[in-house]
Amino acid sequence: MMVKEVAELAGISVRTLHHYDEIGLLHPSRTTEAGYRVYTDEDLAKLQQILFFRELGFPLKQIREIVSRPDFDRMEAMELHHKLLLEKRIRLERMIETLEKTMKHEKGEINMSNQEKFAGFDFSSNPYEQEARERWGDQAVDESNAKLGSLSNSEQTKLEEEMNAIYRKLADLRQLSPESDEAQEAIGEWYRFLNRLGSYSLEAFKGLGQMYVDDERFTRNIDKFGEGLAVFMRDAMAEYADRRN
Repeated sequence: MMVKEVAELAGISVRTLHHYDEIGLLHPSRTTEAGYRVYTDEDLAKLQQILFFRELGFPLKQIREIVSRPDFDRMEAMELHHKLLLEKRIRLERMIETLEKTMKHEKGEINMSNQEKFAGFDFSSNPYEQEARERWGDQAVDESNAKLGSLSNSEQTKLEEEMNAIYRKLADLRQLSPESDEAQEAIGEWYRFLNRLGSYSLEAFKGLGQMYVDDERFTRNIDKFGEGLAVFMRDAMAEYADRRN
């Protein structure tokens, strides 16, 4: 199958497949004389494994390491996927049940306690935390978590407002060159903001910017402030780090 056909089949973008090829996660088995990528059934089976891992929140770097191991067992991985997806389904079913009860409560059909209103919710773990630990080590993440945990609700709200203000400022500048003085001044504000939460080196700052583009979850959330903002921030962060290194 050609790359466009695979993208349509799997429900992902051609750009994503190209990216998987570039980072060594999924190389098509054949390339035509004209340079077109051709995916075999074996490639499709590997892509399915990758997408199962992605659905469960595994970062691309970790997926590549797992599926590239000589001892990687596809059946064992599928059994793990099955177990984790069943657990995820249970959590989702609880949340759906809570939502349905809440709708009835709003209509006056039933009464719900405050405890019942939050059944099924669990935000105690950060889905990006493991990836952050792998990239920058435990200390930076622990410091950031400790600082955030010590803030009051009003302080956390103020911090979130400040963060969103920086995103909006950068979004307004995204049509400029990432190397421009305006862009570099704004991205410097972002660097200083992050270092109020943790201890991020210039190398870590640059790596974080790359993750904004590599990880579709980050791209989707950042681009809510403006299409293409994640790419703009990556380039501006790289320029900022390189100048100071």
